[in-house]
Amino acid sequence: MAHRKLLAGHAVRRARRQAGLTQAAMAEMLEISASYLNLIERNQRPVTAALLVRLAEQFDFDPRALAAAAPGGGADALRRRLADPIFADLEIDRHELAEWLAAAPGGAEAFARAYDRIGAGAPTADAPDGGALAREAIERWRNHFPDLDAHAEALADELRLGNDDLYGAVAERLRVKHGLTIRVLPVDVLPDVLRRTDLHARQLQLSEVLDRASRTFAAATQLAQIEARGEVEALARGAALIDRQAERLFRRHLLSYWAAALMMPYGRFLRACETTGYDVELLQRRFGAGFEQVAHRLTTLQRVGARGLPFFMVRVDRAGQASKRFAGASGAAPATADGRCPLWRLHAAFDRPGAMTAQLVELEDESRWFTLARTVTPQGRRVGAVVAEFAIGLGVEAGQAGGLAAARGIELAGEATPIGLGCRRCLRPDCPQRSLPPAGRVLTINERERRVSALTFAGD
Repeated sequence: MAHRKLLAGHAVRRARRQAGLTQAAMAEMLEISASYLNLIERNQRPVTAALLVRLAEQFDFDPRALAAAAPGGGADALRRRLADPIFADLEIDRHELAEWLAAAPGGAEAFARAYDRIGAGAPTADAPDGGALAREAIERWRNHFPDLDAHAEALADELRLGNDDLYGAVAERLRVKHGLTIRVLPVDVLPDVLRRTDLHARQLQLSEVLDRASRTFAAATQLAQIEARGEVEALARGAALIDRQAERLFRRHLLSYWAAALMMPYGRFLRACETTGYDVELLQRRFGAGFEQVAHRLTTLQRVGARGLPFFMVRVDRAGQASKRFAGASGAAPATADGRCPLWRLHAAFDRPGAMTAQLVELEDESRWFTLARTVTPQGRRVGAVVAEFAIGLGVEAGQAGGLAAARGIELAGEATPIGLGCRRCLRPDCPQRSLPPAGRVLTINERERRVSALTFAGD
């Protein structure tokens, strides 16, 4: 991943137009040929490290903004939108998509925004889905926010110079620097509340039902609201979300991101991942974090020059409803699709609470993924109360999973379970688990024949 080609024609073109330059004039300033610059702007040549330096020097070009600047989140994100059955007859291939991005990045961005607002059965523009808009903003950054990582990492180093107890160090900083004390209160005092900031009493009040990792995360989130406010507000303004709910959800995600980055500082966490084979349970113990916290952190490891494996993550309930979806740099369709396949063992994790389930799966586009699934139970459970339970799915491309501790003994080039992205988007014939025909396909009824799938459709 560290050597992946950087195609950023849209960003270079934008910088040139903002400077009011022709391609020839900009090429001269960058000490390259005009024809080479033309190829860069058309995404037919990558931007080299030397050229990035010259762009930064001549045009105040910020390389960190490239992940956010890709129209519609980039080619992978646009390809996922175009996988919607409504576009099936257009047969837009990768080459055509690349030409579209190079020739009309503004048009691609407009399509992405319109689709996210009203496509795939989403609410209309008069009633936008705040969660979908917030996910779009996160996707533009591929769930990697370098400014937040750098800020949290610097503070983590400072707090841990003479103190290995991060929770204690954060509590002390809140008390000494910001005049906030932490009180852990009985559940009867904070019924149905896990964390509350009482500014009148100058207290961060935490419920006693929270375990150590959750208390540390809650305290770190409070610290983020104070010390990372500038960085969070800058990102929130840059997202330009017109929906208030979406803006609040995006800001909440950024605060949680910073808190996780404080608990699992980028450099230390990446080194631990590489030395342990991304052993999630070992990483939990080493950083005092929960399983879901570590799983989410794995989707963020995309620092330029120090990239981790591109994991995706999804969290679902027993009904298959997703409450978290992070594709990160993986561009993984299983994380972004609205539907999920029952043949994916993500759902079987509920049968073995707390146990890790590994599976090799293959999508219809022949991409292969090594996936892990495990259940988690959110904090706040009381005797006699309803117990919430979710399944966390983690995945990485099978070709990159060879060094994973969880993949030892598994033949990654061997047979994989064929899965789809939910019945409405799956065109696999004769699936015994099919519950619905694909969108846009007509059911066929043959009274003289019964196939493996009770729902056969035209064109299979």
